Amino acid sequence: MNEPLGAAPAPVTRLVEEFHKLPGVGPKSAQRLTYHLLRIPHDDAVALAQAIIELKERTVLCSICQNVTESDPCGICRDGARDRTAVCVVEEPLDILAVERPRGFHGLYHVLHGVISPMDGIGPEDLKIGELLARVRNSAVTEVIMATNPNLEGEATAMYISRLLTPLGIRVTRLARGLPMGSDLEYADDVTLSRAIENRQDV
Repeated sequence: MNEPLGAAPAPVTRLVEEFHKLPGVGPKSAQRLTYHLLRIPHDDAVALAQAIIELKERTVLCSICQNVTESDPCGICRDGARDRTAVCVVEEPLDILAVERPRGFHGLYHVLHGVISPMDGIGPEDLKIGELLARVRNSAVTEVIMATNPNLEGEATAMYISRLLTPLGIRVTRLARGLPMGSDLEYADDVTLSRAIENRQDV
C-alpha cells in the first residue's frame, strides 16, 4: 500500500517515534537522527543496531549494588581493596563514573535507578531502596553517603532513605554543598566532587 502523497515512509515515521521516546530528544532531533541514519553507510547502521541489541542482551544489574554490568557481581563489588563499611548511594549508573573520576572515594556504591518524584508517578517502591535496606542489614556497612543530585527530588529521596536507615544505627551523610543546587552529579568537575565527598555532612 502506497503512503499518502508527501508523507514519510512508514519505517522513517516509526524510527522518528522511537527516537522521540528517548530522554532529551524532541521531535525535531528525532527527525534529524532518523534522516542522518538514512544517509550513513549500511554497515554503520547495522553496527548501531547490533550495539543496541548487544547492550540489552549482555548487560544485567549487579545483584549487590544494582549497577549495570556484564558479570554479576560487578567489578567494584568484587574488588577486595574497596572499603566495605561505606556505601555511596547514587541515582543512576552514570553517577558512579562521576564519583570515581577524582579517585577520592574507595567504598562501594548503590544505584537507586531514579528518585522519588510524585509528579512523575515515581514512588519509593519504584526504586532500589528495598535492596539497599536488605544490603545494609546483612553487611559491615556503617556509613551510607547520599549522593543524589542537589535538587528537590534528590533532597527528598535522601531524606526519605535517611529516615529508614537511622533506626538501624547507620551513619547517613550527604555530599557537602560544593555542588550547586539544581545541577546533576555527572556534570560536576573533579575538584568539586572530591571536596564534596571529603566534606560530607551528617544528614
